[in-house]
Amino acid sequence: MRSFSNLWFWIALAVLWSTASHWVLGVPWDLVLRAGKSEGRTVSDMEVLVRINGDRLLFIARESGLLITGFAGFLITALFLLGFVYHREFAQALFLLGTPMGLVWLLSVNTAAKVQRLELSGTDLIRQLTRLRLYIRIIGVISIFITATWGMWQNMSSSVLGG
Repeated sequence: MRSFSNLWFWIALAVLWSTASHWVLGVPWDLVLRAGKSEGRTVSDMEVLVRINGDRLLFIARESGLLITGFAGFLITALFLLGFVYHREFAQALFLLGTPMGLVWLLSVNTAAKVQRLELSGTDLIRQLTRLRLYIRIIGVISIFITATWGMWQNMSSSVLGG
């Protein structure tokens, strides 16, 4: 199963990262931008969405966090071994998609806990969401660079080696 030479993999990678940077703590980024420019209903809508999605994320983390962490660790380890020890390209592709998204999930949980603990609202909340989006975009750029570099290497070495 070739992944790095498949156009659908690259489309999925682009959609994954554009979605991850657009929905910050479950709030669409355009709503955060509109809340930063105005007062009233838009700000309160954003705060309500952050509270609902943050509480949901924290509930999941508190109730199932240990189980999710264990399963994610097992899955990432299995994908790493299948991909990089047993040279399965599909597992490499899933590892390169899943590992950074795990970091994004951890950052989101951490930010949700901070928002809840400090009871952030208004411009402070917008600042925190902006910081989270920046971190997500940095992780995305690094992830896309590593994935593209590895994918090019796989494509070039398979065409040279005839594999």
